[in-house]
Amino acid sequence: MSVIVLPTAYLAPISYYKYLVNSPVVIEQHASYVKQTYANRCQIATANGIQNLTIPVEHQVGKISIKDVQIAEDSNWQLQHWRAIETAYNSSPFFDYYKDDLEPFFKLKFVSLLDFNLRIQTTILDLLGFETNITLSDSYKIEYSSGEIDLRESYHPKKKLVPLDVLTEYQMYYQVFNHKFGFLPNLSIIDLLFNMGNEARLILKK
Repeated sequence: MSVIVLPTAYLAPISYYKYLVNSPVVIEQHASYVKQTYANRCQIATANGIQNLTIPVEHQVGKISIKDVQIAEDSNWQLQHWRAIETAYNSSPFFDYYKDDLEPFFKLKFVSLLDFNLRIQTTILDLLGFETNITLSDSYKIEYSSGEIDLRESYHPKKKLVPLDVLTEYQMYYQVFNHKFGFLPNLSIIDLLFNMGNEARLILKK
């Protein structure tokens, strides 16, 4: 089985989690941080359509490795994000079931962006009952071997869908605002979690 190399991601898209639960994964921590990526951005479905939630990070001069990126302290982003999530999903079937496990991430202080992403990712995987094979990169490689699939650059919200994104686009499930916008594919994993509960396992493993 090929090893998938992924960037870190904040409440990553559903297809990202497909990789996490179906393949051995290496998460890149030594690459340079790039703005406007999934590293600190996720997408949720709201009554007004898709909304981007972005974690503010400390300004840095020059390039900085993703493992060294720090979350900006001069912002109430956690309160804003949780209010947006609660407003979007409080009427979903499983929001009340999972909210107590996720709300602490929007109250406790986190310094490292990578640490925050990994911790909330681990919690979501635990909630879904998945045992995974995930490691962090031990150095930066320009190229990976033939047994490894490098998605560090291709997995980006502004680029074309990568292979499992295409599969995800056609796996429809119940969404709160389906009656307004139709099915919205490949949103944040929390959209699948809050709408489908434990049945999310079946979609992720297909």
